[in-house]
Amino acid sequence: MPSNADKNAAPPLPPPLRVPVADSHTHLDMQSGTVEEGLAKAASVGVTTVVQVGCDIKGSQWAAETAAAHDGVHATVALHPNEAPRIVHGDPGGDWSRQGAREPGGDAALDEALVEIDRLAALPQVKGVGETGLDHFRTGPEGKEAQERSFRAHIEIAKRHGKALVIHDRDAHADVLRVLREEGAPERTVFHCYSGDAEMAEICAREGYFMSFAGNVTFKNAQNLRDALAVAPLELVLVETDAPFLTPAPYRGRPNAPYLVPVTVRAMAAVRGIDEAAMATALGANTARAFGY
Repeated sequence: MPSNADKNAAPPLPPPLRVPVADSHTHLDMQSGTVEEGLAKAASVGVTTVVQVGCDIKGSQWAAETAAAHDGVHATVALHPNEAPRIVHGDPGGDWSRQGAREPGGDAALDEALVEIDRLAALPQVKGVGETGLDHFRTGPEGKEAQERSFRAHIEIAKRHGKALVIHDRDAHADVLRVLREEGAPERTVFHCYSGDAEMAEICAREGYFMSFAGNVTFKNAQNLRDALAVAPLELVLVETDAPFLTPAPYRGRPNAPYLVPVTVRAMAAVRGIDEAAMATALGANTARAFGY
């Protein structure tokens, strides 16, 4: 284990999975090393497919370009929920600000950005629209209208192009479910980094929504996630890294990457009381079905 002064050290390679799986949600553009290095490292432990997720215009364009160049990469494109208020109001806060403060662009600027997302969503290597949704943790009341307008637009884009919808839901469970009801969810809807409890998992199961579990399912204080995983139908469960974030225990706080998926897969298998190969088999099939590849 690294010293306290070496918290940025990459965790070691886990033992390979016997059955290949997909990382259903990652951000290769935020990770160290080249794409080729990251994919090779992941493949060496049985993670043979990754879904590269866009969060703004630049990142979505990069995701589409990267998926076009690599057989094992599929793309999703979107304006992150915290991106929409920034475009409208010029708010520089939040996780996804890559360009610093902006001048307010207004609704016309958001519409213009959504036109580009719509264009990208039509590309064959783009398998999903997201991550979109609502974030009440980082965006205050003044940004909620722009977030919800953007979310509704992304739902429409996903349905029109027949692509999966990838949802970011942070402290906004009731409102996300409400908007999905009002708009009508796409045929394939994925709750990325599932953060609800067992009761919400039962709601998602009734609606046929996929629930994707990240490394935080291994955290000591995340019993609600393990309870949700325990009741979620196996055919609706996915695994993801959300790398470079949410590194699974015992490596919490260190850089995450797709090659660490096996750590989370094994923890998920333990929660379900099934063999890791059975877990991996289900996860691989579910991800292909969710994203239509």
